[in-house]
Amino acid sequence: MTGLNKGLRKIEVALKWDPSPTGEPPNDLDIVAGTYRATDPYGEPAYLVHFDSRSPDGTINLNRDSRTGQGLGTDESMTLELERLSSEYSRVVVGIAIQQRSGRKTFGDVPNTSVRILDGYTELIKSDFTGVSEATAATVAVFTRGDSGEWGIQSAIRGFDAAPEDFAHLMGKNYS
Repeated sequence: MTGLNKGLRKIEVALKWDPSPTGEPPNDLDIVAGTYRATDPYGEPAYLVHFDSRSPDGTINLNRDSRTGQGLGTDESMTLELERLSSEYSRVVVGIAIQQRSGRKTFGDVPNTSVRILDGYTELIKSDFTGVSEATAATVAVFTRGDSGEWGIQSAIRGFDAAPEDFAHLMGKNYS
C-alpha cells in the first residue's frame, strides 16, 4: 500500500480506447467503482457507481461516459473524493468492464485501451491491460482507509472472464 503524506484525497480515473472499425459493433467499456463497508470489506458492495449513476452522497461521480470510444483523449472519467467518504466505508475497488452486447470481447480485442489513475497531477497507476488481454473485465485499483483515516492505493490489475453484472459481485472479493 502506498499513499502520499496526507493520504489520497481526490482521485481521477481516466479510461480510453479506440473505436471499432467501420461496420463492426461499437466497443463499450465502463468504469465501475464498488464501495465496501468497514464492517464487511470483502462482502457485497454497499453501492456501485457506473454508467448512469453516482454515489448516494456525491463523493464518486462518473463525469464522462462513452459508448463507442470516439473522441479525443479520455473516453470515460470518474472522480472519487475519498476525503469526503463516510467513515462507514473502508474500501473502494475500481474496475473496468467491457459490455458484451454483440458477442464476447476481451481487452485484447479493443485497440489502444488504457487506464490512468491520478491524484492531482501525480500518476498513481497506468495500465494498458496487456497482462489481462484475454479478460472481459478487470480490477485496476483498491483504495483502503488506514487506521489513521488516511486513504492509500494498491495496484490490483486482475482479469475476470465475466459479464458486467457478474463482475460487479466478484470485483471486491479477497483474492490474496
